[in-house]
Amino acid sequence: MDVTSANPVRVLGIGGSLRDGSQSERALRIALDAAAERGVQTELIPGPELVLPFYDTAAAERTERAVRLIEAVRGADGVIVVSPGYHGALSGLVKNALDYVEDLREDARPYLDGRAVGLAAVAYGWQAAVTTLEQLRTITHALRGWATPLGGSINSAETKFDEGGGASDEKSVGTLRLIGQQVADHALLRSR
Repeated sequence: MDVTSANPVRVLGIGGSLRDGSQSERALRIALDAAAERGVQTELIPGPELVLPFYDTAAAERTERAVRLIEAVRGADGVIVVSPGYHGALSGLVKNALDYVEDLREDARPYLDGRAVGLAAVAYGWQAAVTTLEQLRTITHALRGWATPLGGSINSAETKFDEGGGASDEKSVGTLRLIGQQVADHALLRSR
């Protein structure tokens, strides 16, 4: 399969927090970089670009950012979502962004149907990291996505991500890389 053709295979990364270069955004970048190494085209919509009005099914108009998110998901062959864990749950920022996937309900490929979705949660403590990942999996299934076999629960009290694309814990880097590879590999297989 020539992934440089007119219809390249695309993997979209969604997540992070409002802080530029947040730990969850850095984790997302590691997974996306690993996906790109498999030959897919990647796109990132980080936390600061996820500042959207609360999702409202009754509202017909969408902001420019909301349209960009919806169109990016529509065109994605795979998705990677990384959320910070706040008080044992995913961030409102990421949850609201995922709510916008409802706008794809009438598409030929509705919601996240047929797409591999890689998931990771970054939280200051194991409890929030694990429960946030569980919630991301539940949301992915509700949106008809295929959660990758491996998900990442990362305790930011123990693992620190750096600006260079690494982390203080190689196991966390390996987990994130494998998540990105699984999403890319699934997307490439489905594109054949």
